[in-house]
Amino acid sequence: MSESIESRMFLSRLYPYEILTDIIKPLDSWHPFPRVDERDAWESLPAGIRTRFVKQGNQFLKKSWPHLPADSYLQFSRTGNRTLYETLYFQRRDILTQLVLAELMEGQGTFLESIANSVWSICEESSWCIPAHIGMQKAGPGLPDITNPYVDLFAAETSAILAWTSYFLGAELYKISPLIPQRITHEIRTRILEPALTRDDFWWMGFIDQWVNNWNPWINSNWLASLLLVEANQSIRIQSVSKILTSLDRFITTYPEDGGCDEGPSYWGVAGASLFDCLELLNNVSGGIVDVYNHPLIQQIGRFIYRTHISSDYYVNFADAPARLIPDPALIFEYGQRIRDSNMVSFGAWVATRSGLLKNGSVGSLRNLRRVVSGLFILDKIATSKPRCPLLRAVWLDQIQVASGRDKAGSRRGLYFAAKGGHNDESHNHNDVGHFIFYKDGKPVIIDVGVETYTRKTFSPQRYEIWTMQSAYHSLPTIDGVMQSPGKDFTARDVHFETNDKITRFQLDIAKAYPAEAKLKSWVRCLSLHHKQSLQLVDTYEFMEPPTNLTLSLMTPCRVNISVPGEIHLLEAPLAGKWKSGTGIIIYDKTHLSVMVEDIPIEDKALRAVWGLQLRRILLKILHISQQGRLEIVIN
Repeated sequence: MSESIESRMFLSRLYPYEILTDIIKPLDSWHPFPRVDERDAWESLPAGIRTRFVKQGNQFLKKSWPHLPADSYLQFSRTGNRTLYETLYFQRRDILTQLVLAELMEGQGTFLESIANSVWSICEESSWCIPAHIGMQKAGPGLPDITNPYVDLFAAETSAILAWTSYFLGAELYKISPLIPQRITHEIRTRILEPALTRDDFWWMGFIDQWVNNWNPWINSNWLASLLLVEANQSIRIQSVSKILTSLDRFITTYPEDGGCDEGPSYWGVAGASLFDCLELLNNVSGGIVDVYNHPLIQQIGRFIYRTHISSDYYVNFADAPARLIPDPALIFEYGQRIRDSNMVSFGAWVATRSGLLKNGSVGSLRNLRRVVSGLFILDKIATSKPRCPLLRAVWLDQIQVASGRDKAGSRRGLYFAAKGGHNDESHNHNDVGHFIFYKDGKPVIIDVGVETYTRKTFSPQRYEIWTMQSAYHSLPTIDGVMQSPGKDFTARDVHFETNDKITRFQLDIAKAYPAEAKLKSWVRCLSLHHKQSLQLVDTYEFMEPPTNLTLSLMTPCRVNISVPGEIHLLEAPLAGKWKSGTGIIIYDKTHLSVMVEDIPIEDKALRAVWGLQLRRILLKILHISQQGRLEIVIN
């Protein structure tokens, strides 16, 4: 291991086993939040928010409990469908968390019987691991092997939900039956705590392979919460915390120094933000002694979420990310406070105005009860903070090679672009080296489509058979039908970024992202945002021998009019719900390029929720191809 990597493994170095024995509080003295019987704290929350949670809980009292038969579990291995089982699986957890929150708000025992039923039923599930992940067990895909529990994302998440339920309501559930909190502890120990402590072969820990992704902090945060909330044996607590810190260091060493999340902003919430969950739990259980919020990398990781914000609910959505999302505002606010970043704090307050947090307590996913409860207890701080959207004029993440620029800082008006270099073996990778997006007045014009609903094919050797993963459906050239290839060797070269008051420019050579069949020597792409004027794309290429067909693809949600030679008019089009596309005009040389437009019907629910029923692919074909050449378009 190189010296530089060792220097970044700071958690286990700063807090070795010997120090942990002195600073980690035992179970009976750790009190992270008020329990249900501490009524003053809960009744200090806004009455309207408490009423809403109680009303939601009453609705779930009447909801039928989803049944999870074996054949629905088997659907993934049989047909590749993961939605059938997961929908019912997550409904169970959503019902439980809604009931728990309702009881915390009301405190009159109304929801306890239903909570007990929900807890007992979840404890009786053969496995908390979802079918899409059970193939990692030693027995392989199909049904789960109950003798060999696999710790995946959602087994760990389920464990934390039950652990928090026991923490908040354990004394009340004990009155119904002492066996309920005992059962929770037993199942958490058997399914999560014991295998996670005694085994090193879970890939996400980073002990058998240097590469990890969001699985590492996401699972570690839930393992840590479960451990601290239910494990009474102090020796096991210390051993487990020590192992968690070492595992988290494996994640930290692979994280780029610019804080960029190559999985996209939607995955930031379970990658960098899950690391923050771990740091908050450790800070709390150590009485504030574990504190690394001044570390540059921890600060950069937090800032990624506002650095990729475009406007309203739109974010730079490279990789498997949707173009539109509302991240957890309280989480952003808290993170910003911890790292003393005023941009992040004010951005969290701004997101809170869009999410409805201050009106109804909507704090993000209810399955992360640490975030939910922590967010509720800082509502007053968020409400008194000035909401502001940073809307940075230019961003350059040099490690993951993502660039962006806009006409004016702090304003969604005008032109905005983002582009990427990198390579084609990134986490949740699309073959998209050199790809760019373009927005006008905060509305999408040239887009990254995103990703369809996950199926078995999504994370399989057939991934790049899916159209959304292919370079031909990004802002990239296709050469004699040859697209970019997956793999770390298919990468950008000679990447440069510059910005000043007049221009923001991103340049790179994308030739190495294509396989040998493309016969490319170089393809230098230069994107120049001339502030308050246009985005200029200039591609300069050289082949070993000229191809017969060379086409540039552009994906757009706009209506397209190509009736005027040399101009492509991008017209406003309705998207999903209230949303509309932007507008623009693409200027091209009609003597050098021909234009064709394909309608792309959208069948997938996840994509429809963002783009509506249809997208369009603009195909600019070079008419006279030589061994060396130049392609230029200008978007006004």
